[in-house]
Amino acid sequence: LCDDGIQAQTILLGAVEKGWGGCIIKAFRNEDLRRLFHLPEELKINYVIALGKPKEKVVLEQMKGEDYRYWRDADGVHHVPKREAGSLIYKIEV
Repeated sequence: LCDDGIQAQTILLGAVEKGWGGCIIKAFRNEDLRRLFHLPEELKINYVIALGKPKEKVVLEQMKGEDYRYWRDADGVHHVPKREAGSLIYKIEV
């Protein structure tokens, strides 16, 4: 399940480059979806990707301490705190 996750993320990154937004959905009724789109049994649906034009502006910003809560400012901009990449990467010297 690694390759399909990478593929889904790559699709979303490409969509963002073209001004689209989207999200990966994992919680869905597989059989209902298969029936709706007339998909054969041998195809396995791992994810659903929803794409569209973003309705809101989202700004990523550095997380302060351990506060990861999202918030909106007076202009309705959605702020999403993220940890610095350096704090997520562990380097091992060999």
